[in-house]
Parts: sequence; structure tokens; C-alpha cells
Amino acid sequence: MSPTPAGAPASAGPPDPLRSRRPATRRAALALSALLAASGLAAASPAAAEDAPVRVTVNVRGGWETVSDTAVGVNHAIWDTELGSNQTADLLKDAGARLMRYPGGSYSDIYHWRDHTAPGGYVAPNTDFATFMAGVRRAGAQAIVTANYGTGTAQEAADWVRHANVEQDYAVKLWEIGNENYGNGHYGSPWEADDHADKSPAEYARHVVEYSRAMKAVDPSIKIGAVLTTPGEWPDGITAAGDAGPWNQVVLDIAGDDIDFVILHFYAGGGSAAEALARVDRMPVAIDLLHRQVREQVGRDLGVAVTEINMTQGMNTQPGALFAADVYAALIARGVFTVDWWNVRNGIGTIGEYAGQTDYGDWGLLSSGNCTADGATCQPALNTPFAPYYALGMVSRFARPGDQFVRAGASDPAVKAHAARRADGGLAVMLLNEDPAAAKQVSLSYAGYTPAASAQVLRYGNGDTAISTGTGTASSVTLPPYSITTLVLRPSAALSGPAAPGRPAASAITDRSATLTWPAAAGSGLKYEIHRQHGTVTEQWGETTGTTFTVGNLTPGTTYTANVIARDGSGRVSWASPPVLFSTVTPTTSTCAVAYNDDNDWGNGFVAGVDVVNTGTAPMDGWTLTFDWPTTWQQFGSGWNANWSQTGGTVKVTNVDWNRLIAPGASVNVGFVGNYQGPNPEPPRFTVNGMLCTTR
Repeated sequence: MSPTPAGAPASAGPPDPLRSRRPATRRAALALSALLAASGLAAASPAAAEDAPVRVTVNVRGGWETVSDTAVGVNHAIWDTELGSNQTADLLKDAGARLMRYPGGSYSDIYHWRDHTAPGGYVAPNTDFATFMAGVRRAGAQAIVTANYGTGTAQEAADWVRHANVEQDYAVKLWEIGNENYGNGHYGSPWEADDHADKSPAEYARHVVEYSRAMKAVDPSIKIGAVLTTPGEWPDGITAAGDAGPWNQVVLDIAGDDIDFVILHFYAGGGSAAEALARVDRMPVAIDLLHRQVREQVGRDLGVAVTEINMTQGMNTQPGALFAADVYAALIARGVFTVDWWNVRNGIGTIGEYAGQTDYGDWGLLSSGNCTADGATCQPALNTPFAPYYALGMVSRFARPGDQFVRAGASDPAVKAHAARRADGGLAVMLLNEDPAAAKQVSLSYAGYTPAASAQVLRYGNGDTAISTGTGTASSVTLPPYSITTLVLRPSAALSGPAAPGRPAASAITDRSATLTWPAAAGSGLKYEIHRQHGTVTEQWGETTGTTFTVGNLTPGTTYTANVIARDGSGRVSWASPPVLFSTVTPTTSTCAVAYNDDNDWGNGFVAGVDVVNTGTAPMDGWTLTFDWPTTWQQFGSGWNANWSQTGGTVKVTNVDWNRLIAPGASVNVGFVGNYQGPNPEPPRFTVNGMLCTTR
């Protein structure tokens, strides 16, 4: 997206793609089952009565990922004169920003570092690379640099690495190849500069390989990232004429062996602040889908960086703060190693009002101090923090590098809950009240952790100009309307225990069983508990003194999340291991088989064909096919060759007269138009006449 500054000259760069993009998603390459439940994202039921407390449950046995030292990041842009000022660096340090991106979104594909020019764009004074790095160092942060793919060369990028890391000793480890290069017109919307005659994903991927090898020849320690489309966001899933598949598939197939991480961007749209806030729930599903695709196509894990993120409603006011707190936590919990807010400063835009606060339509964290063209409205003084700035401060105080996210959930969908366990035995719980009008009384319970009665309370509320600190209790708290509240807890007694085991791996996966294996924890005489996560609940599958365990009685076509916990002879337990996600398959033998194919995808809808095969020995005289959508945002639109209907999330398909009979070994083809507004995973299970089928 990389919106250009509202106050910049007309030649300041590509058009704001918000005006040229349509919301869209793509078909997932892998069939996933119960993905929302496995990720803890299923919608919670509202409280039974308006005055009943919201129930928040924190379960430390359900471990997620550990916070990286670059988790909270921001974007800088070379049109911002204050980019490298001491005040900017100090403000970002106070907010906990640990990573800074340069030279600024779509400008990256027109920027030439050696002479500090961006032909066709505006370059402000005091924004050169040395000035940027001085600000990074003053803030105690790290840098991520975007090499020019659109109008640059691999040699230019390699020379930049040499200048940065050999000549200047800046130790810049993270390098992106281009910015939103799928926006070069290949799919119809051109906002990203691209001088290559061939604008296909294959051409981009071939150059990524060239860039990576040239840059790593200078400094083998650097990490190279390639641009992918975000699952569920246009143009993800679209196959353009002449391509072997969608952007992600082609780029991973060609460049997967030469990259270290992949790059996503996410701008939450919607017609209201509430709609935009609700779209955060799509991102953990998108990350899980992406990890599965990477493992399938590349054969190993790659890091994930979300290097631009923002929303389109109330971005300077409390909706923007709530969005920032929720999406940073949701993504970091899934192992995203950096989430970078767009932008530090961007300039005044369309004026609005949210919950009584003036919104300046500014994508920035800090005020640019400028005015609308007619001078009728001006921003606060330069460097005045906007609400999302304080949200980043809340996130960085809540989940610090080395902390581990654990399961948390609330009974009211207006309350979002996140929790992180600390190395010193502490536990932090961040609660968001997304109701703009009503306060929420919250009652908290804890599984696998006993907190002391008192708690430190951090809060940022609607219209506040600072994060407040106070005291409260671990068992209850009142959340003001449109607020972010963090409880920092201590254990009721000193905690000590064995180290956590390493991440489990799943193998020998069938429709009913899987074998989990994990690196041993340090120590002797340990037993290992194997826990399945399900929402905020964990169930113990079993325990063993070894480092492998086979779990049975699983449900076919279902995604599971599991952790391992070590327990010593005194009964003391470790932190939960990082999680493993795996999906059982469908039965290899059945009386029916189903082949599901997404034949044509246009970004927020698709045409799918479904083959129903009789693999039994007797004819099927009349048949009913059923399947469930994995998410709440997928739906059936219209179909053919059968009678189609949808109730809730279940699709039912029955024969018509002419295809009523399916002989043994024969099949019937039916099809439908589907719609979606988020990641689009395939249905994981199909039944015919109540029998679970083999999915082909």
C-alpha cells in the first residue's frame, strides 16, 4: 500500500492504492480443518446479561511463540524531514520500537541510495541513509532496508550492502527485495514502479535469486526477504495469463531456496471502525495458511515479516490504537518476527471524528504539524503523538523480547484478550474494550498459573495523552469504553522448574493418529506432558519419560495445536514448548471420494468444481454431499448440476434427477460460485450420505 504523504507535491510517487484496490482473498493451497478453533479464533458468546462480568480465561499451558527482539517496528519515509532527528529517535525508543524500515514503501522501488534520489518522487532534506542509521542507533533499534527492485539492479543492492556493513559497519541484517511488486500492473492495478518488461511473479522471483546471491556474496550473514501477497488480500490467489499459478506459488517455487523470510502487508479496510477492527481476526488464519504453503513448497520454515500495517478508519484516534494493539499481539503470538506500523509521519488527510476525538486522516504515529489545503484544520504541534503511538507503547510494555505468548480469550466479542508469560515468572494480560460506549467489568481466571492478589495496571484510554500506571487486582478489572488495559502479575509463590522442551514435530500423520517428537529439556528424571490446545482450554493427551508420543483417536481432516511441558520429580513444571500445528488426513479407504478444485479465483470470489466419486461396490441411488466452511467469512453463492443450499456454515448438495445414480467407480461433477472476505482455505472434510469421504 505505502500511502504517499498527504502534504507532498503532486509528483511525490505512485497513487494511493486504497483508491485502486479491491478487497480480495485467495484459495488456500492446503485443505485445513477447524482452523479458527485450532487458532483460538472462534467467536465467543456474548455475556448472558448486560451486567454480567465478561469472563477472561488465561491458560499458560497453551503456549504460542516467543517475542523476537525486532517485534515492534515502524516505517520511515524519505519525504519526512524529521526522519533522523533526535526527538524522533527518542520518541520511538520510548514507544518500544525495535526495528525501523527505510526508505519508505513504494519509494523503495524508485530510490537510489548512492546519490539519495528518487526520480518522480519527493526527497526531503536530512533523510539520507546515514541520517536514518544515526536515528536507528540513537533509538537502540535495528534496521530493515528495502532494496530497489523496480528501477534498480542487483549490483546496486550489493553495493548498498557493502557500504552499510563493510564500509560503515552498520550491521544491517534484514534486507527486502522490493515493495509490493505485485502492484506493478500485472494484475491490473499499477502503483509500484517496475521497469522490467516482464512484470510476472516468475520474473520477480528470478531477480530475487539474483539479488540474494549478489548481496550475500558481500555479506553472507544478512537475511533476504521476498514480497508475497497476504492470504485474503488482493491480488492473492489470482493467476494471471501466462503464469504457472498465483504470485505466492510462483515466487516460492523459484526463489524459495534463496530467501530467509517472506514479507506481507495488511491494511484493514471496512465501512466503519468496528468492521476494520473485526478484520484483525483474519490475520492469524492468514499466517497459519502461509506457513503451511511455505513448508509444502519450500520444504522448510521461513520467517514472516509484516512490514506495513495500518487501517482505514480512525487511524490517528482510538480505533487506530485498538487495531494496533490487537494486530501486533495477534501476529507476534504467531511468530511474526516484526510488525511495522505505516508510518512514523505521513501528513494530514481527510478530517473525521471517532468517539469524540478529531481524526486527521493521517497514517502516521506522530503529527507532521501541517494543515489542510484550505487552512481550515491543522494538526497538533509537530511530533505530538497520535493514539497508535501509545498503543505501540502498550504492546512493548506488555510483551517484551523473550516473553512467550500463551492462550487467552474472552466471553464477550467486544473484549480482546492477549497474555504473555515472562522469564522472571510474571504474567502480563492485555485487554482491549472495543465498545466505544460501554465499560466492561471483567472477571479473570487462570489455568496453570496462580497469581498474587495484586496487579500493576497500565492503561491507555480514549483521548488520553499518556499511558497511566496504577494498581489493581489479578481477579477483576473494569475496562473503560474504547480502552487498552494491561495487568502485570506476579506469581503467588516463587516459581522454579525445568527448562521448556523444544518445539514438537509431527510425523506419521493419518486420519486418526499422529506421532509427536521433540528436543529434550535440560535436566534428568523428567516426564513430559503432551497438551492439546482448543480455544482457551487445554486437554492432556498423555505423558511419557521419552521424547516421542503417538496420539490416537483423532478426528479426520482436523487441525490440531499441541504443546509439550516438562515436569520434574518434585512436580514442578516448565513453560509450554512452542506449538506444533498439524492436520489429520481423511480416510484412505471409504465408499466415496471427493475432489475439490478452485478453478478460477478473482480475489473475493471463485468458481469451484467438485467431483463426487463412488468408490464402493454398490451403486449410489441418490446422494447428498455436505461440507463445512473453515471460516465465518466464506459462503456459497450459486451452483449447478445439483440442488445447493447453505445453512450457517454448512453447505448441502443433493442430486438432480439426471445424476441421481452413481455406479461403482463412476463420478458426478458439480460446481458452484463461492464468495469470501478473508483467507479462503478449502473445506477439509466431505461426507456423502453421511459417510466421511476420502479427499483427493
